[in-house]
Order: sequence, then C-alpha cells, then structure tokens
Amino acid sequence: MEFSRFVAIGDSQTEGMCDEVAPDMYRGWADRLADQLAAHNPAVRYANLAIRGKNTRNTLNEQLEPALALKPDLVAAPLGMNDVIGRADLDVVHSDLEQIYDALADSGATVIVSTFPDIAQINPLGRLFESRLFEINDIMRGFARRHEFVLVDLFAAPILRDRRSWSTDRLHASSLGHERFAAGAAHALGLPGADPEWGRPLDLVGDPHPIRRTADDARWLVEFFSPWIVRKLRGRSLGDGRTPKRPELTAVAAPISYPRVSSTSAASLNAADVDEARA
Repeated sequence: MEFSRFVAIGDSQTEGMCDEVAPDMYRGWADRLADQLAAHNPAVRYANLAIRGKNTRNTLNEQLEPALALKPDLVAAPLGMNDVIGRADLDVVHSDLEQIYDALADSGATVIVSTFPDIAQINPLGRLFESRLFEINDIMRGFARRHEFVLVDLFAAPILRDRRSWSTDRLHASSLGHERFAAGAAHALGLPGADPEWGRPLDLVGDPHPIRRTADDARWLVEFFSPWIVRKLRGRSLGDGRTPKRPELTAVAAPISYPRVSSTSAASLNAADVDEARA
C-alpha cells in the first residue's frame, strides 16, 4: 500500500529524542520511516505532533483532534511508556487508549503501534516497572488484534536489549535504536526492500568490568535519574511549553544530513559515542 499523508503522535520516542542532528533538534524513528515512505512515494507528506514528556491523557486531549484534522492515511501512535514509568493507573490508561485507538480506527487510516523493549538490563531501575511494562505490552497487542493495527514488536527484538541501542540516559533510544525501530515499522508495513531481520542482535562484545558497571550506574543516578525525580516532585515535564516539531503536513525532506546508522558500525559504539540528552 502507498501512503500519502503520514502523521505521528505521542511522546519523546516518536519526537525522536536522542537521535540528535543539531542542538535540541532530533530526527527519530518516525522521521526515518517518513524518509523510507518518501523513497517509494516522493509526494508523501508528513507531520509529527509528538512532544517529549507527554502521557496518554495528554495525547488524547492535545494531539488526537489535530491529528485527525490532518486526514492521515497512516498514523504512528505507539503510546503508554510515560504512563508506565509515571506510575499511572493502567486501567485509566487503557480507557484513554481505547478512546484514541477507536477514533483512529474509525478514521480509516492505517495505524502503527508497538510493544516496548524490556530495558531491565539497560536501566538500573528497570525492574521496578517491568511488570507494568509487560502489562502495557499486552494492552498494545490487544488493540492491535482488535483493530488490525500494524504492530511493531520491539519487545521481541534482541537488538533493543543491547546497551548500544540506548542513549546515555538509558530511557531513550540511540540513533541505532531509532533506526532499527524505523526498520521494524517498514517491515511491518510491508514496504519494498524492508529488512526482515531488523531486530537481529549485534555482534557480541565483552561485558564491562563489574566495578565499571557499578560506577556507570551511579553516574546515571546522579546525572539522569535525580533530575527526573526533581521534575516529578515539582510537577514539571520536559514537554512544558513545547510545540510540535512538524505541526503541519509537509513534504519529506531528503535526509542528506542524517547518515544511516548501520548495525555493523554500531558494533563498535561505546558510551562516549551514543547521543547525549538530559532526560
């Protein structure tokens, strides 16, 4: 199927956090997928309404109506991770998702959703919300079955359990992670030339020394987790005051400034090579 009006909604993942191309300018998996769509249909237009820090209720109240007003034939809407981390009541989240996904299904657009990777081995505190992540993944699978949405199963992709697929904040994907998400979406959509092994693992490298791992975890707690806790206590979000990076449907620009991150080159990445961003 050829798409001509692609709209993305959601949070930092879909905005493209940590796939940085200039200071505070991010590409991300949805932009990368738009590039692939444009390679098959240069007339495709693309809007991205996703904003970092937004949860499902924010998406329902702030993004759904503007997205539908653009009359998309393809919508990217993987939602819920901020609700998992933020300890929201998942029954309430399910109800909000139901309103969003019912409306998107009724629009006639093809809808992309995803499961979320298990980052318990990436994030030192990942196991604290692992059971909630499993629950939101079951919710996503249920909506995909119910509405025949396109499901990108990130949870089943070995590459997304690899530290090299994650930025230094251990919450957002690195450029490699975004590139692989886009590849998974392209394959799920059945785009010509899509990679059927998009989730394959990288070549193995030696594990860091336990002392180094402990030191890295301690640094992460100071540099990333502590500021996040402070913002939560103050009721603030990284998305406060921000507007969408692509609020209107526009032509997809050629990605000449955004080199593809190959799995081969990524095998040599270390923590100093991945994108920096303050969560």
